[in-house]
Amino acid sequence: MGLKHSGYLEDGVFVKLLDLIRKCVFSVLSFGPIPTHIAFIMDGNRRYAKKLNLVEGSGYKAGFFSLMSMLKYCYELGVRYVTIYDFSIDNFKRGHEETKFLMDLMQEKIEGLIREESIVNRFGMRVHFVGNLKLLNEPLRLAAERVMSATAKNSRMVLSICVAYSSSNEILHAVQESCEEKWDEIRLLDESGAGYGLIGIGGDVKDDSQRSIKLADIGRHMFMSVAPYPDILIRTSGETRLSNFLLWQSTNCYLYSPSVFWPEIGLRHLFWAILNYQRNYFYLEKKKKQS
Repeated sequence: MGLKHSGYLEDGVFVKLLDLIRKCVFSVLSFGPIPTHIAFIMDGNRRYAKKLNLVEGSGYKAGFFSLMSMLKYCYELGVRYVTIYDFSIDNFKRGHEETKFLMDLMQEKIEGLIREESIVNRFGMRVHFVGNLKLLNEPLRLAAERVMSATAKNSRMVLSICVAYSSSNEILHAVQESCEEKWDEIRLLDESGAGYGLIGIGGDVKDDSQRSIKLADIGRHMFMSVAPYPDILIRTSGETRLSNFLLWQSTNCYLYSPSVFWPEIGLRHLFWAILNYQRNYFYLEKKKKQS
C-alpha cells in the first residue's frame, strides 16, 4: 500500500513538473508575436506504426492523441485558428480496406467532437470541414454537417478540418464560382439596362473592370475563406513538400518540418516552430505587404 501511495505521489509530482515547464515555455513565447493561424500536415502515421511494429491503423489512432495535444497547446497560447490536413482527394486512391478504415475512424472521431466533455466544447471551438464534401460517403458527410451546426456559435477558437481536399481542386472550385458569379452580375446589369451590352460580342475597353475577375473574388470562393492565411505551416516527418495543401494561402507563411512522425510531435516542436516564426516575423510581414 505504501509503495502504491508513493507511486501516486511521484506521478503527481511529474505532472506538476510538466505543467510548470509548459507554463515557462508559454511565458517565453508570450514576449513575441503569437501566430493567429497554424496549419498542420499530419504526416507519418503509417511509418510510425511500422517503425514500432504496431498493427495497421494504430498509427492513426496515436496521431489523434497528438492532435488533441496540439489543439490544447494552441488554445493555451492564444492561437485563434488551427487547420489540419486530414484526408486528401488523392487518399481515395489508397487500398479499399485502408480507405474504409480511415473513413470509419474519421466518423468515430467526428461524432466524438460534439460530446459534452469533448475538447471542442471545453475550448469553445468552432469546427469547419473544408473540401469537396460531396466525395464523402453519406454517414460521414452528415456527421460533419452535425458538428458544424452544433459548434456554429462557438467563437473562442476555429478548427478547420480539410477532408476530401486538395489545393488544385479548391482553386478550380473558386475560379468556377467566381466566373459564375461574375456572369450573373453582368447578365443582371445587362437586363436592367445598366450593363451597356456587356454580354454582347466585343464590348468597350472601359468596361473591362466590370467584366474581369479579381484575385479577391477568387479568394472569397476558396474553401479556406473561413480562416485567414496561415502564419505557420508545420509538416512532420521532415518532409518539405506541401502535397497540394493550402498552395494559394501559404505563400508568405513560415514552413517548419520537424523530422519526427506525427504521433511523435510534442510541445518542443511547437515551441521551435513559433520561436522561429517570431525570429522571422518582420520579414514575413514585409513580404505579406508586398504581395
